[in-house]
Amino acid sequence: MHFEILIEDSSGRRLLEYVVPKIIGPQGGPHTWRLHAYRGMGRIPAHLSPTSDPSKRILLDQLPRLLRGYVRTPGIVVVVLDADDRDCADFLAELTSLAASCDASHLTLFRLAIEEVEARYLGDRPALMRAYSRTKVRVLDDYIQDSVCGTWELLAEATHSGGLQTIRQAGGPLAGQVKHEWAERMGPMLDPSTNVSPSFGKFCDGIRRLAGISSSGHLAPPNTSLPFDR
Repeated sequence: MHFEILIEDSSGRRLLEYVVPKIIGPQGGPHTWRLHAYRGMGRIPAHLSPTSDPSKRILLDQLPRLLRGYVRTPGIVVVVLDADDRDCADFLAELTSLAASCDASHLTLFRLAIEEVEARYLGDRPALMRAYSRTKVRVLDDYIQDSVCGTWELLAEATHSGGLQTIRQAGGPLAGQVKHEWAERMGPMLDPSTNVSPSFGKFCDGIRRLAGISSSGHLAPPNTSLPFDR
């Protein structure tokens, strides 16, 4: 099975470079994939007609064009997005309607990170503690997994020297740099089989199911139905 995986930012792509092989095995053995990072989520355009230059690489703005193109190629398209503070059911309904309008329902899998991709790091506390031995545990103890609480800000407060305030005071690109650091330091350590983030579990299960791999890691009959629940 071949996967085209679309992610809304480059730090999310870096994380998946580490994680995808843990889910479905090494590149080409037998599954293949390509990861495509964009420069933000954007929004689904009115009448499904992109309003920005494709070179700006805003994911949802370009998604209708991308899906129409992928219809002519083999494989599955996986679109990974932060839910942020959206109602997940409503957001997924919009996305599935978009895929249907592009005749791409049969090849598109949507997966949401609840609230943000940083929930995946918080879902593996042993990996987090190995990567950041000075983590403020009291901050983690206040976190409810996959809650809408300002997830990346909470992780920054727990792990970054000086906490969230230091990042905000610095301004500019520091927040993005910190997110890349998390991907580099925690990505190699994350264990999809023990991660307690429900939304990350759904991402892993959806990929495995389409690849014909059971949750135990054994081969299973491929399931090409595409579930759109979060």
